[in-house]
Amino acid sequence: MPDGAKDVLRDGYSLLGAARDLLGDHRRAIADVQEALAPLRREAAREQLGSIPLARLKDVTDGRLRLGPLEESGYTSVADVLEATPYRLQLLPGIGPQTAQQLHAAAASLAEAAERSAGVRIDVERRDEAMTPVVVALHRLVNAGPEVPRARLAAAEVDRRFGPLTHDARPAGAWWRRIFVRPSRRERAREAVGELAEALEEEERRGTRLLVSQASVDLLRPRVSADEAWIDFELRASDYQTLLAELAAMEPEREAAEGFLPGELAARVKAQPLDDEFRRVSLRGYQSFGARFALVQRRVILGDEMGLGKTIQAIAAIAHLKAEGGTHFLVACPASVLINWVREIEKRSTIAAHPLHGSGKGAALRKWAGDGGIAVTTLATLHSLDVPDDVELGMFVVDEAHYAKNHETRRAQAVAHWCRKTENVLFLTGTPMENRVEEFRSLVAHLRPEVAKQVRPHDAAVGARAFRSAVAPVYLRRNQKDVLVELPEVVHVDELEEFSRADKAAYREAVKAGNFMAMRRAAYAVPKRSAKLDRLKELVVEAAENELKVVVFSYFRDVLAAVHEALGPKARGPISGDVPPARRQEIVDEFTAEQGHAVLLAQIQAGGVGLNLQAASVVIICEPQVKPTMETQAVARAHRMGQVRTVQVHRLLTPGSVDERMLEILNVKAMLFDEYARRSDLAEQTPDAVDISEQALARQIVAAEQERLGT
Repeated sequence: MPDGAKDVLRDGYSLLGAARDLLGDHRRAIADVQEALAPLRREAAREQLGSIPLARLKDVTDGRLRLGPLEESGYTSVADVLEATPYRLQLLPGIGPQTAQQLHAAAASLAEAAERSAGVRIDVERRDEAMTPVVVALHRLVNAGPEVPRARLAAAEVDRRFGPLTHDARPAGAWWRRIFVRPSRRERAREAVGELAEALEEEERRGTRLLVSQASVDLLRPRVSADEAWIDFELRASDYQTLLAELAAMEPEREAAEGFLPGELAARVKAQPLDDEFRRVSLRGYQSFGARFALVQRRVILGDEMGLGKTIQAIAAIAHLKAEGGTHFLVACPASVLINWVREIEKRSTIAAHPLHGSGKGAALRKWAGDGGIAVTTLATLHSLDVPDDVELGMFVVDEAHYAKNHETRRAQAVAHWCRKTENVLFLTGTPMENRVEEFRSLVAHLRPEVAKQVRPHDAAVGARAFRSAVAPVYLRRNQKDVLVELPEVVHVDELEEFSRADKAAYREAVKAGNFMAMRRAAYAVPKRSAKLDRLKELVVEAAENELKVVVFSYFRDVLAAVHEALGPKARGPISGDVPPARRQEIVDEFTAEQGHAVLLAQIQAGGVGLNLQAASVVIICEPQVKPTMETQAVARAHRMGQVRTVQVHRLLTPGSVDERMLEILNVKAMLFDEYARRSDLAEQTPDAVDISEQALARQIVAAEQERLGT
């Protein structure tokens, strides 16, 4: 056998060893996390067992256990039985040694099951000896670099392929081995050397050796201190929580993660490959499903609730199409989020981002047309793009796509033009229906006119089941509570503040004049005597004492001006419609970077869309909004993936005023949105499934208040 066989075997063993070292290092890193999680799992399980009644003990036995003596002795839960020893249990009247053993064993089996299923969430307020080891152990995996998942997959493939080949080729590595094997074994060794040589050449072209070696170095970095790990967690909470959700088996309900799609369609989506060559981010299960849905169905609406990473799912779909040979991609979005899109593309992928906006738009467009990559433009300027005819889009993405629902507008017509020119189209919107179900149908018409025709106007009257069935081929939606199982809770508090005398006088004048907008902001007309403003200042002081960041939303600039004057110069903003997008992002970045307490003011229609405000854990809404989705979006700016604290939402309301009238009507609007845009299995008839318009709402409330106040 020529010496070349020895070289091939040596190289094969070398790469196989490196691959197995990486897999071993990764397993040990995972084991460290699981070991750190164990005490928290036990703690969560014990808490859960405390609410499980004694009757459940019969479920894990033959059902003949006598529980009466336990109940008579004051035992109320499975946790009580688990904490008692079998010896203590048999001292109870009516319980013998065998029954005591059975009772305790049954409680222990329930405890084991509870530990396996216990969800664990990192609590930034709890930096104790149980929580800190988890953050430290996760730090190594989070900071191992975006290439580690790909390196691990490559290493697993090398292990699977090279293990048998090196075993079969082994006799070819030494003359004395060849002497002591059968002729058929020698022949197989020669074949295996050839196959191994080909496999090494393939892995060399892929750069596997370098990829695996670098990943091993990343995984073997020294452990950091607890303080370093916690600081990193606060900066990259989403990455930690994503990894924890995976390792702690905190997976959402399968049907919820799949948007409750029909089984056949869900199966086709799951079978779709998703190439990660140009992607630099690990996806959660539901995010991977969303990207695959876009690829399988080609022209769809991704309607996930705010904060679930629709942008990342779009980038993942684009990255797959890039790997398949696509060269040019186009994103159209509101100007307020253009900078965010460019940042996310650069951070989450290796694809070039080209912002087509402002004075340099022409030069950027020419570079994109020549080099390829992802062009990002605004919905307002989409119609003016002079793209060469020979540029073929691999995917067209429209963010906040509900802005294109009115087919008569110029931006909707520009969206329709690019939809006709592009095979793969992805609409992103967390609010696909704002004023009536019919508007959802108009969005579908951009994508699949034949499906839109099937969504007839009276489908809404038939019920949610018929509506959802009709749009399933083009619509996927998941809600935070269904898929972000580790997200801290959001606490809503309605702060009811009676009018001061000055407030009431301003309100009566506004009602008398029939001025709806003046009625809505009358509570701030005299700032020095405003009850709402006094309560807002109290909430901010309380937040400052707890070093919490606050974001204050209002529809009205003059209300924000009054708040700014009341809080002083330390309040940042306001972010409003006339603040350029770049400056908006700078304000948010400064707010996020400030140590401890800070306050940010924002118009709800400007700060509630596109900006990431997860640094804030207190949200104050100065008045109810005409559209229920506007408040939902604003809260989701803070309560989103990566949030590490419970989010407090305080809505300032005045009883017996326009606030109360609005909420009565808007509660019906919110129910309609839940019925038709969120998942629902109800099939109740709703003939009036139409939101009331802002003008009609104003007329209705003004008339009611004029009648009530006799004006």
